[in-house]
Amino acid sequence: MELQKIDNTPKMLIVYCTLAGLISALIISGLLEVIDFASGTPSGTFFAVIGLSLGFNDPASAQYIGYGLHILTGTVAGNIFGQMALFWRKLIPYDMKRGVSLGLMLGISLWAVLFAPLATFGIQPKLDTFMITEANTYAHSIANHFAGLYYFVLGASLLFHLVYGAVFGLLAGRMTGVKLTVRKIIDARIKEN
Repeated sequence: MELQKIDNTPKMLIVYCTLAGLISALIISGLLEVIDFASGTPSGTFFAVIGLSLGFNDPASAQYIGYGLHILTGTVAGNIFGQMALFWRKLIPYDMKRGVSLGLMLGISLWAVLFAPLATFGIQPKLDTFMITEANTYAHSIANHFAGLYYFVLGASLLFHLVYGAVFGLLAGRMTGVKLTVRKIIDARIKEN
């Protein structure tokens, strides 16, 4: 019964999942800034690593590019999840409990398919190169911050992706659940009249 009600609002499911992805990515980005503060690394270090790995050598540009790509990736991941849910109905987060479990699966999938390969084959080799060369002192200092921390970063990132997934699922499930509840109320009132 609940799944039939979603048929009437496919665009809204995509909007809910996209919005949940955006909010979750913003929350994770804030947590990354807190970790920078707590660990004594310069603010925006994680995002700078992304930008530097892509060839942006200016410290400010590297941070902004990394931050923008991080937010964009989280938002697009939510959008893609919403689109997949329209075609594979078992992925619809029709309440918060189901949303959180699906979100956790999304977080693990993003970590395994996107983060771990990029960190292993893209970012870590770049950091190793930055440590050897001292052409860019900013890149060299950031690479020194992460020296020997590859496995720690990989493990901690799994935790962050689980938090992303839980927040995503909570939000997407709640927004979809509210829509379904409102639809049930409207349908009940229509039947009464």
